[in-house]
Amino acid sequence: MKFSTLFFAAAMTLTAGRITAQENENPPASFNHIRSSHQFTFGLIAPFPSRYGREAVYSDELAYLYFNKQLQEPKEGANVGTTADGQPIVWESLDLDSTGRLRPKRGRALGGAPAGPGVRAGATRGGLSWGSRIIYLTYTAAKAQTAILSVKGNSSVLINGEMHTGDPYNMGFLFIPIQLKKGKNEFFLRGSSAVASLLFPSKPVQLQAEDMTLPHIVPGVQTGMQDGGVVIVNTGNQVLKGLRIQAIVSGQSQETILPDIPAMSTRKVAFRFDGSGITTKGAFTGTLNLLNGRTSLDQRSFTVESMNPGEAYSSTFISEIDGSLQYYSVRPQTPGSVWEPGKNALFLSVHGAGVEAISQARAYKSKDWGTLVAATNRRPRGFNWEDWGRLDALEVLSIAKQRFQPDPAKVYLTGHSMGGHGTWFLGATYPDKWAAIAPCAGYPTMKGYGSADGLIPDSSGNLYEQRLLRASNQSDVIKLATNYKHLGVYIFHGDDDRTVPVRYARQMRELLGGFQPDFVHYEYPGGSHWFGDHSVDWKPLFDYFQWHERLPDSSVSSIDFTTAHPGISASSRWATILQQQEILEYSRMQLNRNRVRGLISGTTTNIKLLQLDLSDFSIGTTVEIRLDSLSMVKHIVGTSSDKIVLQRTASGWEKGVAPIASQKGPHRYGTLKDAFNNRMVLVVGTIGNKEENAWNWNKARYDAETWYYRGNGAVDIITDKEYSLEKYKDRGVILIGNKSTNAAWNLLLDDCPIQVERNLITAGEQRWEGDDLATYFVWPLKNSSKASVAVLTGTGMKGNNAAYANQYFAGASGFPDYMIFSFDMLKEGAKHLKLSGFFDENWKL
Repeated sequence: MKFSTLFFAAAMTLTAGRITAQENENPPASFNHIRSSHQFTFGLIAPFPSRYGREAVYSDELAYLYFNKQLQEPKEGANVGTTADGQPIVWESLDLDSTGRLRPKRGRALGGAPAGPGVRAGATRGGLSWGSRIIYLTYTAAKAQTAILSVKGNSSVLINGEMHTGDPYNMGFLFIPIQLKKGKNEFFLRGSSAVASLLFPSKPVQLQAEDMTLPHIVPGVQTGMQDGGVVIVNTGNQVLKGLRIQAIVSGQSQETILPDIPAMSTRKVAFRFDGSGITTKGAFTGTLNLLNGRTSLDQRSFTVESMNPGEAYSSTFISEIDGSLQYYSVRPQTPGSVWEPGKNALFLSVHGAGVEAISQARAYKSKDWGTLVAATNRRPRGFNWEDWGRLDALEVLSIAKQRFQPDPAKVYLTGHSMGGHGTWFLGATYPDKWAAIAPCAGYPTMKGYGSADGLIPDSSGNLYEQRLLRASNQSDVIKLATNYKHLGVYIFHGDDDRTVPVRYARQMRELLGGFQPDFVHYEYPGGSHWFGDHSVDWKPLFDYFQWHERLPDSSVSSIDFTTAHPGISASSRWATILQQQEILEYSRMQLNRNRVRGLISGTTTNIKLLQLDLSDFSIGTTVEIRLDSLSMVKHIVGTSSDKIVLQRTASGWEKGVAPIASQKGPHRYGTLKDAFNNRMVLVVGTIGNKEENAWNWNKARYDAETWYYRGNGAVDIITDKEYSLEKYKDRGVILIGNKSTNAAWNLLLDDCPIQVERNLITAGEQRWEGDDLATYFVWPLKNSSKASVAVLTGTGMKGNNAAYANQYFAGASGFPDYMIFSFDMLKEGAKHLKLSGFFDENWKL
């Protein structure tokens, strides 16, 4: 939903440090209770160097100057310094264009360059962000008061020294509660243009209408109790507890108790509604009442759509990643065609950037031999089908298998553009899940294709940065390409595609041609990036699928499988890589088995612990295992589910034991991002000084805002004194603060070799002192076999401010188990890494 033209026409002038505004009599439809609103119509812009890419190292000249108290008040024409290539950093003016967007007067973004083939505007080359422009706005408030910031086009915003997330994709649903101080308030937006406004609420808590998640009703198929999602905005200074939502649809009323809504924040919450009163196709208006006891705090109408059987529709589910409400869409099998449990096909389709799952599903016509399901990647852009986009696809696949009960031999994967990348990536990462895959207009790897989140460098001369780059190895599809060997692959691309050039399809054709006996490469003559629904719904592609079936594990005698991260992908058929010799380097197993001879043989690379499933051998069979031309291991099969674990030693292979819960294994293999799963909870330190406690809270809110924006997610934020292992059992923990500022530290991290307190970090025998140090690291959660703790903190305010960045939410960004760096990394990058790396299999440095 867009803001009204009247809202953007609100009269406002802004000069350096002074704003006059006229009260808007037609506030945006986003909220019921806005007493007035103001639009920024003038600002300044300058090209500050920064590096925010798909790895943990970043630099940010603006943040360095600001938090180092070296940034002079921005003024038009003022020279702030020079860029990396010696160009001056000069503040220039912005004006409002006819669409209500602040843009440079001279008509182009500063410090930029035209996007070349395969690189979208705002991408990076050589690690320096082209999107490193900073917009400066001010607002002079007559008194201290709360407001809601509405901003589009920026990736983040620094408000009076506090960091908040942005809306780089111009989605329009992001509304941020902020506290204005009396007098001049400063806003530093990262972006080349923006639409920015302040809304002044007349009530402290409201329902926000723009970003609802709702299922469709399908009479006879999907009706009765359903789950929806709505955003609540809390501009008060108290946590809201015990609120309820009453949903009324077609005369049916249902109430839902809501989770806590933190002070000065937003949270998307799930609610239940009863759709049983809807029996025909159409749009039906419902009502949401936000209740505190018997008091109604706010009320909104919403629309529930009902579809005819056979039409594409959306379903919702509660995600195990974070407990939030997500959705997927379905193109049902052709009405009237034969459907039997375990007999029909399932097609998982992954969409392109900016595309909703329901639009993806509607691009296909129904098939008479299977059901198509479209996952969401959490958002239209989300995580590029990596990280939590990958997990979303797996969640939807699991739900779809349970719901539609396909033939296990007839599960297929396809997708377009970013979803073409998702197809390449998911196909290589989980090759034994599919009978065939079909990437359409896809690029294979993020290393070779630009995005708003930047590129992954290929190498570094810095030892510590090399370890950071290893954390992205699992994203390099090219290195995993031999995993396609046992799959059917249909490559489909328009030969005149200017967005994802056809050279990517030809690159993969040449690569597969070296080893893959079963693939098709077809270029659609004159085809652009999207040339109609047949860009995805291509009959020869689905014919190719129909000719392929996934073999059962019992029929597969050869395995060739590569992974860089057993915590992401460890298994292929009857073999599992449990541990590596070098953490997150590439591991490969090439195995053959002969059940008649009772023999398994092959070669391995970078594998320390290997598990073989022997259930396909007859009980009593003596199985000989010969690996890497080393010693032979013999094992007598004792049960129908027998497995053997092999350990590589200095002298060869011998029988070993599977990792226990406290060791590294596929159940929990590390890297920082692992903690942001298992319904994570943000634990905020409250025992520091006033400034430290404020930073801890704002960092938690910034991460929660970013998680909501990028991942359609929701997260609990609690204080350190509220946390207990029992109450939050098996939930990931994001601990913000150090031993001196967070009371939960000793409970969670007393046995960790990395310790952080005010002015000091120790890692084993190593020691660094000062208030300018920062660290991110992960540690196993006590009494849990799956959850982890992530620590985000500094040794003082300079260190804290160096740790503000949260590019761990960028899809495919690489973070190791631990990294320690200083504030000067904001200025000079990787040279200020103090330490980085991976814990060993026993979680030792």
